[in-house]
Order: sequence, then C-alpha cells, then structure tokens
Amino acid sequence: MKGNEKLISTLNALLADELTAINQYMVHSEMCDDWGYEKLHKHFEKRAIDEMKHAEKLIGRILFLGGTPTVTTLNKIMIGSDVEKQLENDHLAEEDAINAYNDAIILAGEVKDYATRDILQQILNEEDDHIDVIEQLQDQVEQMSLQIFLTTQVKE
Repeated sequence: MKGNEKLISTLNALLADELTAINQYMVHSEMCDDWGYEKLHKHFEKRAIDEMKHAEKLIGRILFLGGTPTVTTLNKIMIGSDVEKQLENDHLAEEDAINAYNDAIILAGEVKDYATRDILQQILNEEDDHIDVIEQLQDQVEQMSLQIFLTTQVKE
C-alpha cells in the first residue's frame, strides 16, 4: 500500500523520538543500577523496552505504507545527572511525545488512514501511562524528600 508522504514523514519523526527515548532511558537505567537504586533501574529499563516496542510498531507501519524507516536520526538526548533531573528530563520527553502523537493522530485522520490512527492512539495511551508513572515518582520525591525516596529504591 502506498501511504501519504506527509504521514510517513511524521511517522519517521515519531520513530526518531522513540529511538532517542530508548537511549535516554537505558542510560538512566544503567546510572541507577550503578548507584544501587535497583527499583529505579528496573523502572527505566522497562520503559526503554516499552519505547522499543513503539519503535517496532512505527517501523512496521512505515514499511506497510511503502516508506523507508529512518533509524539513523536521534534527537537531543537529555541525560540527568541525578535522579530528580532524570525524572524531569523524562517528563519533558514524554510531554513532547504526547503532543507529537496527538498531532500525528489528527494528521492520520485528515488523510483518512484510520489504521495508522489506531496504532498511534495505542502508543499514545502507553505514553500517557508513562507520564503518569513519572509524575507519581516526582510526587513521592516531593512528599518524602529525595533522600527518603532513594532509600525506597534500593534492592530489597
């Protein structure tokens, strides 16, 4: 099937966002592992895997539409130097992703590609879950203080 070029380009932009997020979350995961925060390590690792699944869906859809997935483009990766900065940077990345997916969903509807719109909606729902969890962690830091929060993140 030959898809709409503007939509394929948008899917490639979303793919760059996902590939960037994978890298950012993997680095955050490994930093937390190095610091001994096992729970945060696993949290970031799981999120990176979720983003890999999103990238896989986007690649599959781009190919289905007759496009060529661009996997060599990354956006600016925002590595946090501490846990609070990591959560802040991840929140910004998820906000940007949510906005981009909303715009892409509108475009898919305008070009009457409802199957792509459904795929994008599924990914958007997962991105909403991601930002919700980040906000929960940020709330915990605020309510407990960073030091107490971090004591809850070590290996049990």
